[in-house]
Amino acid sequence: MRTYSGHSTARASNELYRTNLAKGQTGLSIAFDLPTQTGHDPDHPLAAGEVGKVGVPVVHKGHLATLFDGIPIGEMNTSMTINAPAAWLLGLHVANAAAHGVDAETLRGTTQNDIVKEYLSRGTHIFPPGPSRRLTVDVIAFCAHRVPRWNPMNVCSYHLQEAGATPVQEIAYALGTAIGVLDAVRESGQVDDDRFPAVVASMSFFVNAGIRFVEETCKQRAFTQLWDRITAERYGITDPKARRFRYGVQVNSLGLTEAQPENNVHRILLETLGVTLSRDARARSIQLPAWNEALGLPRPWDQQWSLRAQQILAFETDLLEYDDIFAGSHVIEGRTAELVDAATAELDEVLELGGVFECIDELKGRLVRSNAERTRRIEAGLQTVVGVNDFTETEPSPLGRADSTLSVDPAVEAELVADVERWRSERDDAAVARALGELERAAAGGDNVMGPTIALADAGGTTGEWADCLRQVYGDYRAPTGVRAVTGLPGGDPARPGTLAAVAVRLRAVPGGPPRILIAKPGLDGHSNGAEQIAVAARDAGCEVIYEGIRRTPAQIAAAARDEDPDAIGLSILSGSHRELVPDIVARLRAEGVDAPVVVGGIIPEGDRGELLAAGVAAIYTPKDYRLTEIIAELADLALTHRSES
Repeated sequence: MRTYSGHSTARASNELYRTNLAKGQTGLSIAFDLPTQTGHDPDHPLAAGEVGKVGVPVVHKGHLATLFDGIPIGEMNTSMTINAPAAWLLGLHVANAAAHGVDAETLRGTTQNDIVKEYLSRGTHIFPPGPSRRLTVDVIAFCAHRVPRWNPMNVCSYHLQEAGATPVQEIAYALGTAIGVLDAVRESGQVDDDRFPAVVASMSFFVNAGIRFVEETCKQRAFTQLWDRITAERYGITDPKARRFRYGVQVNSLGLTEAQPENNVHRILLETLGVTLSRDARARSIQLPAWNEALGLPRPWDQQWSLRAQQILAFETDLLEYDDIFAGSHVIEGRTAELVDAATAELDEVLELGGVFECIDELKGRLVRSNAERTRRIEAGLQTVVGVNDFTETEPSPLGRADSTLSVDPAVEAELVADVERWRSERDDAAVARALGELERAAAGGDNVMGPTIALADAGGTTGEWADCLRQVYGDYRAPTGVRAVTGLPGGDPARPGTLAAVAVRLRAVPGGPPRILIAKPGLDGHSNGAEQIAVAARDAGCEVIYEGIRRTPAQIAAAARDEDPDAIGLSILSGSHRELVPDIVARLRAEGVDAPVVVGGIIPEGDRGELLAAGVAAIYTPKDYRLTEIIAELADLALTHRSES
């Protein structure tokens, strides 16, 4: 039983963890901030506004020591939601454990270490697919020999569903990722045949559970059946226990609503039942989002509420007392069989294309297309979201006060920058340089990088130094946006007002042609689903769209606007860094002579709206603004008004 948590500083997060453990939480699930996830120190330009916002910053081994202060490292099951720098964070963990007299063999936990879903949905990748797979293999091989109780990879289909994946796509792409990695481990020669079954058994999964209860139950059963088949037939695993589909769950955040957010409590509980009622396909661990995550960072009380839901299910109900209650159900078995067949066909197609790592562009396009179809169903009223597009009448909520989310003190960033400067000034720079040299040599050659990584952690290296060293060897990767793959989807009847097709007809008739829209993702926020859907919708409405993907600095956005001369600019931020980044971008735009209107979309607390409007923002859109047609029409009107006044 976990809550996914971490924020501000290692000290503040340590206090939160100890509080949650005292309340009955049985493991840690660490959320790292975006600079840590993307391999940047807090003084890097891209880290501006992002430090400590969506998780805890961990830059060096001192931070990890603080994070686990007073927590028994050798006894705690620790889940680290870290991917591109997974080798680095595991290296820090091993080094910190050794410094406290804890042998690596006793460490229990998980590094997520799934880079494919970062390319396809989450966006915290660093290196290209080939080198990233090599790093994943190195971590798995290292754990097989040195940290046998650790789960070195947690194949994460969770974010695939958040990016619009259907159940069939979620199953197929996750299993394809596991196959791509296990095949690479076997081919690397780092793990002998006798140890390979243990590697297969160590693979765990992190699955999403949406609101369609029956379908989600059947999805977990399909996952279980297919993994058993793959491990037996492809890898020759004979021990049924080693073929078990071991998975953890965070239930769906995509379905959490800003409108009537109290309804999210019911959604979370129903989604939890979908992964617990079927004993033959039950989750091994669960972490639940808080009811108010569509509004901002949850408070400790909100996380406690999510933990109590798990405890009530486990200890007050009779949920765990019976064999599988769905065994023999024609409905469940029939739908499960349908999903098994469809996911097998999808997986076979992916493998025929060369495998998941070889067809990132194709899979990204498929997910953006699925998400576009979902978005249009909601806008058209074909898919009901209570409180959003139906049953919208509401009484004032006693939960929706101004203090209903947690705000990270802006001073945290300056404190972390000073901390890192002090850390660098007090360490042995020659030892760090030697360790970096060994890491570069291993990365460029065929040696496992984990030994040099742990040596760098011991020497006092930082997250950014580790990642920059490997960037020099592997390069810095920009994943595909998938927007171009969405073609031929209907925009509605051109004769009917309120459709994208009608907007397109109107825009084709304006003097000078349709508006030119620049869409940008500033900072390190990799949640690109919203920006992608706005780009698709604007293009469907006939606008000329400029969208270069995630991770643009304010300076890069201002320069692009200067060179592209857009009629309007849309910024998408979901990481909580809007208060720092948006005013900076607007100021830079005006300094470059760009006077196009700027709109902002993302998770923007109501209390921050006035500050952004005062900074020069023309309009603000949040998750409750689900009608893409209205957003695009308003954006086009802003753009055309600006054009006429220029």
